[in-house]
Amino acid sequence: MSDTVTEAKPAKPAPKTNHIGLTREDYKGGPTTLCAGCGHNAISNHIIQAAYDAGIDPVTLGKFSGIGCSSKTPAYFISKAHAVNTVHGRMPSIATGALIANHNLVGLAVSGDGDTASIGMGQFVHLIRRNVDMVYIIENNGVYGLTKGQFSATADIGSVLKKGVENPFEAIDLCGLAVELGCGFVARSFSGDKKQLVPLIQAAFSHKGTAVIDVISPCVTFNDHEGSTKSYDFVKDHDKPLQEIDFIPYYEEIDVDYEAGNRVDVKLHDGSHLSLKKLDNNYDPTNRVEAMRLVQESRGEQLLLTGLIYHNPDKPSFEQVLNLPETAIYGLGESELRVSEDQFKGIMAGMMG
Repeated sequence: MSDTVTEAKPAKPAPKTNHIGLTREDYKGGPTTLCAGCGHNAISNHIIQAAYDAGIDPVTLGKFSGIGCSSKTPAYFISKAHAVNTVHGRMPSIATGALIANHNLVGLAVSGDGDTASIGMGQFVHLIRRNVDMVYIIENNGVYGLTKGQFSATADIGSVLKKGVENPFEAIDLCGLAVELGCGFVARSFSGDKKQLVPLIQAAFSHKGTAVIDVISPCVTFNDHEGSTKSYDFVKDHDKPLQEIDFIPYYEEIDVDYEAGNRVDVKLHDGSHLSLKKLDNNYDPTNRVEAMRLVQESRGEQLLLTGLIYHNPDKPSFEQVLNLPETAIYGLGESELRVSEDQFKGIMAGMMG
């Protein structure tokens, strides 16, 4: 009886990991229940890629959403993160409370044009006023996808529904509003533009304060037809990129070609850099007045302005304004939170006056 030799199968190569030792699989979520081809699914994949590339630890991430197709998407990425799905339009206040109780969380909000620009408008405005440290992604398709495709408040005047109904109302431009309110990081992109959107999300993670990214995300069921200004074809024909964007993480050597007049280097709070290659007009994303002018001009010309619209890294975040302690509030005990008798008497004496 002769011995048989079995060749050993070559071992599978170890999966690629990011700088904290996690694979891309560690950032995935459950299977989507949205329509095939929905732009929101592409955004979920871009969030996965950006969080993986940035080395965000999933267990330090807090995901927040409201109601709508967009607000279902946090179930489709980074399952290991904390998550809260709130009532319609009320996500910003819930997120504010959670991120003040534990300011060590990385805040990521996903909302829609209805959840933000209609019932949640007041909450959105005050989130920006306070400059809560979080990334706020708006998945903007111009319709209410869960209630049969009525116009939302971001639908452009003159745009047409599939049934032929024309929108008679002016659109709310959420990027223009965010710049007006003084938001320190305002960008717009398209769900199908991975090259632009992934580095924008990475840069938003590095920004200290509220970072708003308005992402045009076509609804293939109710708003991807001729006459829609948020369809795939319309966006492709009317997209006007402000920059070619490269995000350079803090843990990598910074080596960018800074040719005079062609590139602007935006340094973020953690030392990361967003490198913007100018495509026209030598646009300066740190000029707030210029940002507001450009947003208004692009609307009048029916151009979809994409890229980093405005950036102000010097605005203090809400936690800095509150002067929060290094230890998260939820972890403080009674001895740290309760004033002493002498301190209480001092407070009362001051009030009496």
